[in-house]
Parts: sequence; structure tokens; C-alpha cells
Amino acid sequence: MASRMESDSRLAARRAVEALRSGVPNREAVRELGCNQKRAEDRFVEILDGAAKGSQPLAKHRGMLISGAFGAGKSHLLAHLEHLALSRNFVCSKVSISKETPLYDLGKVFVSAIENARMPEPGKRGRLIEEVAQTIDPRSDRYESFFQWAERVASERLLSPIFPASLLVYGKAMDFELNGDIESFWAGEKIQVSKIRAGLRTIGEAKTYRFRAPKVAELPPQRLRFVVELIKCVGYCGWVILLDEIELVGSYSILQRGRSYAEVARWMGRVRSDIYPGLIAVGTLVDSFPSVIISPDGQKKDRDYIRPKLENSARYGSLGPRAETGMDLLERECVDLERPGEDDMRATVEALRDLYGRAYNWHPPVHAVTAGGAGDEGRMRYKVRAAINEWDLRRLRPDVRPNIETEEFTNIYEENPDLEKESGDTPE
Repeated sequence: MASRMESDSRLAARRAVEALRSGVPNREAVRELGCNQKRAEDRFVEILDGAAKGSQPLAKHRGMLISGAFGAGKSHLLAHLEHLALSRNFVCSKVSISKETPLYDLGKVFVSAIENARMPEPGKRGRLIEEVAQTIDPRSDRYESFFQWAERVASERLLSPIFPASLLVYGKAMDFELNGDIESFWAGEKIQVSKIRAGLRTIGEAKTYRFRAPKVAELPPQRLRFVVELIKCVGYCGWVILLDEIELVGSYSILQRGRSYAEVARWMGRVRSDIYPGLIAVGTLVDSFPSVIISPDGQKKDRDYIRPKLENSARYGSLGPRAETGMDLLERECVDLERPGEDDMRATVEALRDLYGRAYNWHPPVHAVTAGGAGDEGRMRYKVRAAINEWDLRRLRPDVRPNIETEEFTNIYEENPDLEKESGDTPE
């Protein structure tokens, strides 16, 4: 039994080292090395506490943006914030902005958040919607309160009537196959309205709801609103969504960038009609993004061109003010990562030395480390990877005394024409 535990511990340590080697720390690596970004952590905990108490009087308490240089520790911080959110009874999802998950497409971001969600209970590893929905007790006060909320919000036209109707059918019809279709619909997939109507007939509620299939474009914000309340209905404090690498917006076309800035305003709770109590978004971006992409003195001068471009668009003309708000947030309201001091550097590398030793059953020599350095050499990622590379070489070739060199990484914001084709945006 002891040897099995030792083997599992060594495997976990090795996975953590490999994650750090690739620059994408996993939960074990973050737990071992800790996090030295107290200002960002304190701000995040304040937001969590406000959401848990149901008190979010200020828009700034609905989300936060974090900026830092490449390799400064943004991904490490997000992993730490995920742990904090889970420990405080929040569902948490990490979404990496990419070609497959563009920030301007709320539907795709929502689906990614559903698929990548983690729940506070370690044993719950299934898909978020199934895990949460199957916890619903139709006889409970929480279910009744949630159903009444859905009906009220639908009467205010913030939800399609299909949502309260599907919720009623889900709780009353007891049709396993239909419930699976409803779960998929809540999670972002299509459903035939006739199936919901058939379920309503089964429970004698056919005349209660009369509705048409909602427009596809209207569904993503409605699903987001509904799922946040569903998560709270079963006893969680809310839903934290971590949006990593927002700077990839710089490779979008001008219309896509404008739509993305409007989404930043939504996620940060700055759009009055799109506020979702219990939803907390945290976004990260490279600190050079505002000056290179948004500033009138930058490469793309979005501050000058985005709003006019949107307002001249028949499809996106109403997004101009939201996009302006999103750009303001990215330029002025980011929490900058704190540069680690020498004591922080040494403590981190010493913790890493212990982790590496357990991973490979070897005693790594002390790795000399100092704070500062130009470019990449001054960043925590460089210090961590330099130590791992040295120990790899000395473990495999004890006679080697490596001299490690680094090359500065620079973000290149080149527009990707394939994204424009896929999104359906065409020059107007």
C-alpha cells in the first residue's frame, strides 16, 4: 500500500514538472509552488465573497482583468484562482481563447465553458449540465423558486418561454430520453420544439406555454443566464469563468475585434441589460496589447477605428458603445501582475527543487537564482524552466555544466483571414 502511494505521489510530481516545463502549470504544480500575486488574489476573493452573499452593487465586482508580460505567470495565477473558486463552492470553467473558441462568439465560449467546467466535489467529473440537472429535486423549494424565476424572466422577455417550459417538462414528465435532449439544449445544442410540446402534453400543460423556436442568435445569452441560475438552484454560489489569452483578439479582423470588445464589456458586467448575478469572469491578456492594438499610437489604432466600423455595419451597429466600454476596461482597469522579488524567486525554485526530486527520486543541486534580468530572463517562467533544464541535463549527464540561453518572445498580431470567413463577417 505504501509503495502504491509513493508511486502515485511520484507520478503526480512528474506530471507537475512536465506541466511547468511546457509553461502550462497544472493544479498539482500550483499547489506545490503557491502563488505570490496577493493583490490579484485579494481582489478575486472580494468578488467571490460579494457573489456568495448576493451583494454585487458595483459593476467592478462582477469580474476582473489581469495583465502581464509573456511568461509572467498569468496561467499559473488562473490555476490558483480556480482552486480558490472551487474551495468556496463555485463551479469553475477555464476557457482558452483560440480559433475554435473566438471571444466574439458567445455561443462557442459558452459551450467551451460547459465542457471544461469543474465542480467543487472531487467525485463529480461528468458533464456540468448532467451533473447539475440531475441534482434538481422537483419537490424542493429551490426548484420552485428557480421555476418561478424562469417564468418571471421569460415574461420580461429576457428568456424564451422554451426555458421555463423545458424546465417544467424536465421535472415532471420523467422521460429519460427527453430529459437528455433537454440537458443538451441547455448546454448549447439544438432541440426540436415539438419534443417540448409533446412533453407538455404528457403532463397536461400543453395550453400553458405557446412559443415558437427561438432564433439561434438569441440563445447564447439566454442559455448563459439560465445555466448560472441553474447552478445556484442546486446549492452552488455561482459560476466562475476564466478567459485566458484575450490578446489573441489582436489576430481578428476589425469587425471581430469590435465584437470581442463588446463581449469583454458583457463578461465584466458593464452592460446593464446583460448582467448575470452569480457569474464572475476573469480574463488575462499580455500587457502590451492595449498599447499595440487599442491605442491611437499603436499598430491597429482600434480606439479610432472600431466604433465607426461597427456603426457602419448593418448587423453590429448597436455594439459601438459596448465596444468602447470593452476597450476602456482593457486599457484602464487591468490588475497588473506583481514582479516577484528575490525572496519569491528563491522560495519558488526551492519548492520546485523538492518537487523535481520527488518526481525523479533524485537529489537536485541548488540552482542559483536572482531576481531581475532583461526580457524573458526576468520572468518567473524563465527561472522555472531554466532550473528544470539544468536538473534534466545534470541528472542524465552528471559531468555536464550547462549554460542556458534564452530568446525573447514577441507577440505578433497578424490578422487571420480564415476567422473572418468562418464567422460570416464580410466587408461592407
